[in-house]
Amino acid sequence: MKTAIIFGANGQDGFYLTELLTSLDVGVIRISRNNGDIKGDISDYIFVENIINKYIPDFIFNFAANSSTNHSLLFDNHSSISTGTLNLLEAVRKFVPDAKVFISGSAMQFKNDGNPINEQTPFESSSCYSAERIYSVYLARYFREKFKMNIYIGYLFNHDSPFRRDEHFNQKIIIKIINLQSGENDKLDFGDLSIKKEFGFAGDFVKAIWKLVNQDDIYEAVIGTGKTYNLGHWVNICFSLMNLDCRNYIKSENLINVEYKILVSNPYLINSLGWYPETSIDTLAKMMFDYQKNKYNQNL
Repeated sequence: MKTAIIFGANGQDGFYLTELLTSLDVGVIRISRNNGDIKGDISDYIFVENIINKYIPDFIFNFAANSSTNHSLLFDNHSSISTGTLNLLEAVRKFVPDAKVFISGSAMQFKNDGNPINEQTPFESSSCYSAERIYSVYLARYFREKFKMNIYIGYLFNHDSPFRRDEHFNQKIIIKIINLQSGENDKLDFGDLSIKKEFGFAGDFVKAIWKLVNQDDIYEAVIGTGKTYNLGHWVNICFSLMNLDCRNYIKSENLINVEYKILVSNPYLINSLGWYPETSIDTLAKMMFDYQKNKYNQNL
């Protein structure tokens, strides 16, 4: 049986990847700072080295990251993303140099001029988060070129699931709408609903990751749906699941400063490997809504 280690396994990507690998009879070792088969921090080199040396995995997936763009979390981002990537790659080089390694990248590390982003789009360090993501890519390229290691990078565009953290914006919208049942009368302010982005499903994205690491021609790929919707569309879908008209419950758009007006991928390269998203925005919203509605009812 082949073995995979997932760092940062406690998030939605780790959850769905664990499900996928288990269905394929791949043994999974889940590692997280807070909750996993093994608790540990990827920023601790001795811990990472011991884990890699002990299990000698065939696959290693790294989702461990602090994803905030807030400058106050600069050192947390550096520790979890850059230091964590360096620790992992050096431990792999020493003990399992032939293993397949996946490093999670982000749509936010590219220059965004509103056009579809692909693998040739230049990087742009617009935040402390994007700067660390960019650095981790150059680390991966160094180890790949210098030591001929099998290191893959997937630049993940927006994707959601019922297991998104409650503080994530798309999840927040659903929670606020469901909480209207408790008698809240204040109108909801969701900010600028004209912002366009993708609404992928994490369960689909891990299938793309698995396709990526199981071939030897493409080592870096944008992973996204290539299809955008504005936030207003998402809000409308979520309100309709409560049989409510959103116009009666939301304030006029508060045109706040935002990082982008549109964020869209060009997933041609990952599509060339035979991967296409399967889950529609309506199905995704229903999945997330049902999960949060169940949580709400259990807390009554």
